[in-house]
Amino acid sequence: MKVGRRRLVAGNWKMNGSLAANERLLDALKAGLKPVAGLEFAVFAPFPYLAAISSLLSGSFIGWGAQDVSEHDVGAYTGEVSGSMLREFGCRYVLVGHSERRQLFGEVDMQVAAKFAAAQRHGLIPILCVGETLEQRELGATEVVVGRQLDAVLDLTGIVALKNAVVAYEPVWAIGTGKNASPDQAQAVHAFIRERLALRSKEIADAVTLLYGGSVKASNAAELFTQPDVDGGLIGGASLIADDFLAICKSAENA
Repeated sequence: MKVGRRRLVAGNWKMNGSLAANERLLDALKAGLKPVAGLEFAVFAPFPYLAAISSLLSGSFIGWGAQDVSEHDVGAYTGEVSGSMLREFGCRYVLVGHSERRQLFGEVDMQVAAKFAAAQRHGLIPILCVGETLEQRELGATEVVVGRQLDAVLDLTGIVALKNAVVAYEPVWAIGTGKNASPDQAQAVHAFIRERLALRSKEIADAVTLLYGGSVKASNAAELFTQPDVDGGLIGGASLIADDFLAICKSAENA
């Protein structure tokens, strides 16, 4: 049952936006969203915009986060951004292990696990992204891949760390392609994730928030969000269009 779980709709802007466009989008979201018990909303912006977003969203019920975090706390790591820096800009959440970080920048499971741990050291809620490529799905390796990605984090941090974290299943083959997992496909992997976590703690597995990400649109959000193990969404392109994102959020309200 979803009762008692955090439900979340999060917009990942990726490498998009401008100061003016961000302000217009956030003004529309603040005007169009209302607080809903048990449901949270958040946006994930590129690093340079976090200060402006902190100001624009200060005092609102919309949270914000960063798209990545360094596994290092401080030191000679040019170009990296630490968890403590993100906290100074009011970030509550941070994405960890997004498929584009894994696929384009070569992040491996142990690095993702280290980033997850670093986020929690600094009081951030990591959203751990897991998912398989099209080739892996066609080989029937979805559960092997997702299980391996989960285990890397759990082996480092322990299952208790999931009490203050979120897991997002994002099939790589459905991100930015216009394709999406069917509601049944999404539910099957979400159920597998919950079962995998239950091997370590059923109590934590039952309570953990699981998001689906992968070409979520206003037209398919309602059916996805009503699946028993889907607690919300990690929204990409549609989160950049206020009306589309608001419609997706409305679907989550009614799920």
